[in-house]
Amino acid sequence: MGLQPLEFSDCYLDSPWFRERIRAHEAELERTNKFIKELIKDGKNLIAATKSLSVAQRKFAHSLRDFKFEFIGDAVTDDERCIDASLREFSNFLKNLEEQREIMALSVTETLIKPLEKFRKEQLGAVKEEKKKFDKETEKNYSLIDKHLNLSAKKKDSHLQEADIQVEQNRQHFYELSLEYVCKLQEIQERKKFEFVEPMLSFFQGMFTFYHQGHELAKDFNHYKMELQINIQNTRNRFEGTRSEVEELMNKIRQNPKDHKRASQFTAEGYLYVQEKRPAPFGSSWVKHYCMYRKAAKKFNMIPFEHRSGGKLGDGEVFFLKECTKRHTDSIDRRFCFDIEAADRPGVSLTMQAFSEEERKQWLEALGGKEALSHSFNTAIIPRPEGNAQLDKMGFTIIRKCISAVETRGINDQGLYRVVGVSSKVQRLLSMLMDVKTCNEVDLENSADWEVKTITSALKQYLRSLPEPLMTYELHGDFIVPAKSGSPESRVNAIHFLVHKLPEKNKEMLDILVKHLTNVSNHSKQNLMTVANLGVVFGPTLMRPQEETVAALMDLKFQNIVVEILIENHEKIFRTPPDTTFPEPTCLSASPPNAPPRQSKRQGQRTKRPVAVYNLCLELEDGDNPYPSKEDTPTSSLDSLSSPSPVTTAVPGPPGPDKNHLLADGGSFGDWASTVISSRKARAVYPCEAEHSSELSFEIGAIFEDVQTSREPGWLEGTLNGKRGLIPQNYVKLL
Repeated sequence: MGLQPLEFSDCYLDSPWFRERIRAHEAELERTNKFIKELIKDGKNLIAATKSLSVAQRKFAHSLRDFKFEFIGDAVTDDERCIDASLREFSNFLKNLEEQREIMALSVTETLIKPLEKFRKEQLGAVKEEKKKFDKETEKNYSLIDKHLNLSAKKKDSHLQEADIQVEQNRQHFYELSLEYVCKLQEIQERKKFEFVEPMLSFFQGMFTFYHQGHELAKDFNHYKMELQINIQNTRNRFEGTRSEVEELMNKIRQNPKDHKRASQFTAEGYLYVQEKRPAPFGSSWVKHYCMYRKAAKKFNMIPFEHRSGGKLGDGEVFFLKECTKRHTDSIDRRFCFDIEAADRPGVSLTMQAFSEEERKQWLEALGGKEALSHSFNTAIIPRPEGNAQLDKMGFTIIRKCISAVETRGINDQGLYRVVGVSSKVQRLLSMLMDVKTCNEVDLENSADWEVKTITSALKQYLRSLPEPLMTYELHGDFIVPAKSGSPESRVNAIHFLVHKLPEKNKEMLDILVKHLTNVSNHSKQNLMTVANLGVVFGPTLMRPQEETVAALMDLKFQNIVVEILIENHEKIFRTPPDTTFPEPTCLSASPPNAPPRQSKRQGQRTKRPVAVYNLCLELEDGDNPYPSKEDTPTSSLDSLSSPSPVTTAVPGPPGPDKNHLLADGGSFGDWASTVISSRKARAVYPCEAEHSSELSFEIGAIFEDVQTSREPGWLEGTLNGKRGLIPQNYVKLL
């Protein structure tokens, strides 16, 4: 799977797994930094030595071919997949130009070297400086906590209160720095996709000027180049939209972190210092543990973890709770302590120390101690406040009134719906429209009092103010899955099916709005609002996850794709009934698929063969393990199914063998995935005729031996009748 999102709320827990995810992001950035550094060096070799140009091109092409972007979340968009594949396309182009040795020093310097150096210095360099600050504050914070917790309870109250204030101020400073660092890490992971590839695109454009003999090849490359530019721009636009949403979430959590704790499988979790007794005369020591408690099972897990030693994780312990007792300072020379007695360890009592009195009370509540708070340790989904906007007669009147005014006055305005109105004017217009007494008096079509940007902003604000998004919380996940999966046709069919499952009023309002957006996109030459741009604007307006997390916001780009599908297929989706034979979301299966595309080895040719993805359901067993499985930490990885060729990823699960069972009879909207396949058998579910000598031809029912994952995306390797070759992954069922 790709890099896991870094949740802002985890900055306050600072768990071992959170630190592991941070290190994964840091390692990826270091890998990128080293790669760019090497790439810059290769580019300078092109300038320095004409005679060795061919050698430098080979090395350059090799570097491009082997580098692959990591992504955050469980899937990538078509645009991101094209950006990722673009490096391999560039590599193939260089190989075709190997014999051409003309000098292109100026082009390389201006279009490639300088932008990469700037990106490496300004972006990656800034992250390195943030890491130094973060590591320094980590050391300072936990050192101060250790020192603070060793203060004698017998000291004067004024001295203890002053120390408490100092520690709390330091912790808040550490949390602030942690939030900023996490935000920066994720921002640079997304930013590098376009800021790195874009200079590469400019470099290749410059090459065409210098290579007369490559003129015909440049013409062939031109179409791909234009598509890639669109991919980059779409990715940039989605990045900007996602970044604003992520920053808004970060600010919400910064203002009130306790109200944004994510739901957890544990009743309580966090750090505690555990007293470890030693034989006399050595006394005892206090060791920091990350502790987790499930109240239903009375199961207590604790794992030693030391931040200052580079995040060293010790061996965990598991026991069942018998009782919990608060310790007073007259019985121990430490504050915030309590005792735990284990049911399965007779006579054994553990003394633990929380970070503060408030945290001790929370632990006592969760563990069934005498003192308790009115709130629980973990919070559920945060309900969104309901506004006055409703899908009633008044709501339909407001939306129709706004749409009519936009289509009459501003259908050709550049940046329609992207250019926002003045907030005070938007609120005033909404207040008048939502007031029964003044609604009919508002003349949006003929009055110069209301600018078009004010009307469009009011329309968007009204839709965002609905108690529930127009496409509902219930169907949100179902709508997202098709955007990540399958062929274009299967996506449209799935969205078509789901739209007709919406409540009637929601579907009617969505029909009105999408019809209008289709009209807006038809005037994109004048207003510059393409279907992709409208998707960026209305994705977060029509669809919202019920729980606000970074992982959910990473799906924002797929919300945009859903809106694009609605606009491009409005007539079919809203004017025709869905296929009655289309399966319920519990078991969507693929129609007879086409083989995944493969790059032709003949110069100047590309074989374009569309793909439908064969879907596998995953059933993950819940192992009894002191370490939580990766499903319990943010975003377990499903396959990235949003593009023509599937990405093969490892299926996450608890440590230990035989945790993953593949059910190859289709999958639900939430269960579509592929997996890294160890050697096993497979049966053909569709016939296939080989188009290359490296592929196998077979009929339905053919049994393949020794089936393994291929290096070719979307293909497997297997043996049939003594011959080994490539098999389209979506043509077979694993046995």
